[in-house]
Amino acid sequence: MTSAVKKAVVLLSGGLDSATALAMAKDQGFECYVLSFDYGQRSVTELNAARKVAAQMDVKEHRVVRLHLEDFGGSALTDHSIDVPEQEEEGIPVTYVPARNTVFLSLALGWAEVLDAHHIFIGVNAVDYSGYPDCRPEYIAAFEAMANLATKAGVTGTKLMLETPLIDLTKAEIIQQGTALGVDYGLTVSCYQADDDGRACGQCDSCRLRAKGFVDAGVPDPTRYV
Repeated sequence: MTSAVKKAVVLLSGGLDSATALAMAKDQGFECYVLSFDYGQRSVTELNAARKVAAQMDVKEHRVVRLHLEDFGGSALTDHSIDVPEQEEEGIPVTYVPARNTVFLSLALGWAEVLDAHHIFIGVNAVDYSGYPDCRPEYIAAFEAMANLATKAGVTGTKLMLETPLIDLTKAEIIQQGTALGVDYGLTVSCYQADDDGRACGQCDSCRLRAKGFVDAGVPDPTRYV
């Protein structure tokens, strides 16, 4: 008698962190259903990266859902009238997209219910990150509690788990673990304003965190820069 297949929905942006979270989910034996979002972000080349990562990792299914968060704007990533900062900022940076992870996780939750998947992986990190409020452990705990109140699975006794394997890791530790799992970071795009060929600016907050992570990890940086 074969054991039941463990299914997970994995959020994949095409960046370094989400690619590592996907590799970890696969390493834990999950059949991975991968979800990416075209949400009106400034750099759509990250979606091309997500497709390449999903194909390389041989996931069960990869869907890209179109959202229109640019209709609201309010972020340098969704509003072209707001410049992406190239200096470190105090407080919550203008690259924060209002309610983004809440929207993404809600849609992942819906697909998880349809799939009868009891785990959702998201590559949020509370150590080397830009100060986004929806990357904090208390946010993740609150969303998981809500998910178990709001779903048929939750109220019928099947606990839904929000998996955040990167939450307490430094960028260097993330890169070291991903490298050990065979993640091809050359396929990933982290830059907030990458060009159409996927080349990084090397100046934005995300580029700086990524570059420092490779140096600290002692791993060659495969990032292509403009």
